[in-house]
Amino acid sequence: MPDLDQLIAQIQAFIRGLLGGGGGGPRLHRASGGRGLILLGIAVVAIWLATGIYTVQPDEQGVVLRFGAFSGSTLPGINYHLPWPIERVEVVPVTRVNQIEIGYRSASGGGRVESGPDAGGREVSQESLMLTGDENILDLDVAVQWRIADAVKYLFDTRYPDAIVKAVAESSIREVIGRTPIQPAMTERRAQIASDVQHQTQQILDKYQTGIEITQVQILKADPPDAVIESFRDVQRANTDAERLRNEAQSYSNDIVPRARGDAGQIVAVSEGQKQAIIAGAQGETKRFLSVLAAYDQAKDITLSRIYIETMQAVLKNSRVTVLDSKANGVLPLLPLGDAAQPATPAPAPAPAPAPASGAPR
Repeated sequence: MPDLDQLIAQIQAFIRGLLGGGGGGPRLHRASGGRGLILLGIAVVAIWLATGIYTVQPDEQGVVLRFGAFSGSTLPGINYHLPWPIERVEVVPVTRVNQIEIGYRSASGGGRVESGPDAGGREVSQESLMLTGDENILDLDVAVQWRIADAVKYLFDTRYPDAIVKAVAESSIREVIGRTPIQPAMTERRAQIASDVQHQTQQILDKYQTGIEITQVQILKADPPDAVIESFRDVQRANTDAERLRNEAQSYSNDIVPRARGDAGQIVAVSEGQKQAIIAGAQGETKRFLSVLAAYDQAKDITLSRIYIETMQAVLKNSRVTVLDSKANGVLPLLPLGDAAQPATPAPAPAPAPAPASGAPR
């Protein structure tokens, strides 16, 4: 091993060679050595100061920490901070969208939403099986996308962001599914469930001050468990048939009931008309009878004669009349009045004569 003094001498010679030093005696050597150390110190300081230059990309945000405490934020571009150990910078990707997978694991380990459980991934039944509001079991696969909204809160208030987002989102999903029956959860309420989960998850994360924003919640699959899916489909088909028959019955009811009501209304209207006609006719006959009765009380003989004549006129008006001579002998003489060649049409039944008042002659 070379002597320490010899090693130091070799280093000094090397430095003098770098600085252009040569002969000239001990004083010249000391002066050249002093200038070399100063220049070396200046170079070291310059390099140390240059370590404070850093670049923030357009999708990033710089967070400056001074002795470990937050000092300020920097925008994209070339920036500077005091060199370590005074200050340091944490560069956070604030626009990058991250994804949490609940109920499945994609082949890429959590990439885009398109890489769902059907794209070479695997199911995680411990996460995907959930109890619905009507006490059925639903197999649910959900993708939760999030980004950093507040870099300071994200760095200082969040230790395991992926685990926090996953735990909060899974809890929210189970709560929302627990209030929803299985049939709407698989069909028309999927979008509403995703919206409710996103809103509730964001509220909890904001309460924790995580600095994380949930950008989207997508339900990739909502089916019964594989062990009972065929039986469930049979039940769904039966429900579909029942709904179809119900609709047909309702359609028939909508067709037959209005028609029956119309016929009933028509019958009621006709009956009401007949009722009014009978009442009006009865009232007219009553008035006529009363008028005849008043005339009869005033002139009984004349009234009886007039009633007899009117009755005979009504009877003989449409009848064939034949007059017989009771004094004729031998050949029967006939005196046809009217068209004797045509058969007589039956005369309508005469209106009944009003009954005479009590005590009147008959």
